[in-house]
Amino acid sequence: MPERLAETLVDLWTPLIILWITLPTCVYMAPMNQAYTLTTGSPLELSRQSEELRILNRSKRGWVWNQMFVLEEFSGPEPILVGRLHTDLDPGSKKIKYILSGDGAGTIFQINDITGDIHAIKRLDREEKAEYTLTAQAVDWETNKPLEPPSEFIIKVQDINDNAPEFLNGPYHATVPEMSILGTSVTNVTATDADDPVYGNSAKLVYSILEGQPYFSIEPETAIIKTALPNMDREAKEEYLVVIQAKDMGGHSGGLSGTTTLTVTLTDVNDNPPKFAQSLYHFSVPEDVVLGTAIGRVKANDQDIGENAQSSYDIIDGDGTGLFEITSDAQAQDGVIRLRKPLDFETKKSYTLKVEAANIHIDPRFSGRGPFKDTATVKIVVEDADEPPVFSSPTYLLEVHENAALNSVIGQVTARDPDITSSPIRFSIDRHTDLERQFNINADDGKITLATPLDRELSVWHNITIIATEIRNHSQISRVPVAIKVLDVNDNAPEFAAEYEAFLCENGKPGQVIQTVSAMDKDDPKNGHYFLYSLLPEMVNNPNFTIKKNEDNSLSILAKHNGFNRQKQEVYLLPIVISDSGNPPLSSTSTLTIRVCGCTNDGVVQSCNVEAYVLPIGLSMGALIAILACIILLLVIVVLFVTLRRHKNEPLIIKDDEDVRENIIRYDDEGGGEEDTEAFDIATLQNPDGINGFLPHDRRGLLRGIPENAT
Repeated sequence: MPERLAETLVDLWTPLIILWITLPTCVYMAPMNQAYTLTTGSPLELSRQSEELRILNRSKRGWVWNQMFVLEEFSGPEPILVGRLHTDLDPGSKKIKYILSGDGAGTIFQINDITGDIHAIKRLDREEKAEYTLTAQAVDWETNKPLEPPSEFIIKVQDINDNAPEFLNGPYHATVPEMSILGTSVTNVTATDADDPVYGNSAKLVYSILEGQPYFSIEPETAIIKTALPNMDREAKEEYLVVIQAKDMGGHSGGLSGTTTLTVTLTDVNDNPPKFAQSLYHFSVPEDVVLGTAIGRVKANDQDIGENAQSSYDIIDGDGTGLFEITSDAQAQDGVIRLRKPLDFETKKSYTLKVEAANIHIDPRFSGRGPFKDTATVKIVVEDADEPPVFSSPTYLLEVHENAALNSVIGQVTARDPDITSSPIRFSIDRHTDLERQFNINADDGKITLATPLDRELSVWHNITIIATEIRNHSQISRVPVAIKVLDVNDNAPEFAAEYEAFLCENGKPGQVIQTVSAMDKDDPKNGHYFLYSLLPEMVNNPNFTIKKNEDNSLSILAKHNGFNRQKQEVYLLPIVISDSGNPPLSSTSTLTIRVCGCTNDGVVQSCNVEAYVLPIGLSMGALIAILACIILLLVIVVLFVTLRRHKNEPLIIKDDEDVRENIIRYDDEGGGEEDTEAFDIATLQNPDGINGFLPHDRRGLLRGIPENAT
């Protein structure tokens, strides 16, 4: 306490001591770096002074200074005396005039040109300008001639504590996590003081908290704000207002101060578990609700916010774990219970579930507060609904042989009404799936019968849809697909797989394979096709050809001898009996045509026609055809030429003497004389244009003179 009192006294008396030092009328200071001397007087006096100077061995200094001081903000009734200029050359005879120039000369600072007194005539502010540089000079009063070179000096404005600290960046905002430990750093603030930080304590700042205790504290010199209480809870209070003060003069009494505010917001941490609003939830749902429909919502509240409040929901127990599921709604932060499998009121009328809500993001620092989860019970009541019929199977597969008799029963479908009322069911076929109406169904018992014959070779599968309708409520219907497979029976005989035509060389060898044939059967036996080949009984001892069964179910035809001659016989017909392995087996006879041809020594067929023998040597069939075509073309040209010549000689116009009027027309009617010839004009027959009235001459009398009954 004594030390603080002494420091306070020093701060108060220092400005007064400085003021007392700067107020003398003259300043005689002699720094080593500058000295100015002015001397005046008679020659005798000058001689005496020179002698004295030589004795002293030094020059006598005139005026000497380098700086003056003046306090800022001085506002007395009279101008304040800053200092006095004087020179040794001034004996007091008032023949020396002092002149002042430089910063503020004449406006801020004024000099008495006789005495050299310098006064400040305006109020000074160190924060605006801390020092002024001026120039002083002594001149002769009468001639204004300089008595010595000008001298430069500085007037410094001394600081007083006239500026309070300011927080330029305030007000401030900061955040700190809730539940922070004691002494957790929040932020720091900074104040500025415009006073001189070098002189005194005018700019020495000390920080303190005026409001915001006991929650926060501040370092007096660094202005770092820290938490003063541990475990502050955001859920109890989220925002705090702290008032901070900065005081100069080291915080002592009489110093100036400034304040600012700091708003501290506690950020959330996951320190609270979720909690269901109620321990028991009740929901009801119709039994015919669509799968995936939301049945109800449960919500666990969490005092935390953001991701710290996010929870996941699960069904952990109950008798409906397989029928229901629960999903988390990230927006509403609740759990949505949905239906996974169909419900049946007649089977089970209620379910009980145990659901759990657990935090997703857990802070391990607070794991000791207990499990961050909660449970609740959900009871779901199933409501009865009028349901459509239910088939005994979701699909049906029926089989029928293709030779099944008409109206025979193929199979049966069954359905029931799952409701307690158990309405009777009526069955029908969706005719859009049976356009050819090949099947019928009994409306009462669901038996499917055959309406038209089946052919497996045309269609193996038939897919129809059966409709079940409640008699008491026709709007309740169900559909089921029925696949009908047509089974094969042996109703098709085998036959050649293609139209075969074999060629036999005249120079062939005995036992040579003429042709290999294979058979096909439209039926589809379970064990595959196996064919038997044979010749007709009357041709078993065929002298020309024989047959041989191959392992691949094909047949080879072989020649028994050589020396075949196409002039003797050009074509041979070989009937072959093909039998299948069905029960009963079916067979058919296919005839193979064998042509005798001329071949090269290598067995390449050249010609199979008998006419090839009469062709000139070296003339092929193609050449013969070309010659015949040329001959025919020449004959056609000759006939055309003769016809054109004959038509050219005949006249194209009928001459008058060959007029068709000379043709005799015979008729049995009795003539009518001139009136008759007037009425009938044969020229109309000769000239059709006469019908339209265009007759070149008057030919109405051409028939005159023809006797009656003329022939």
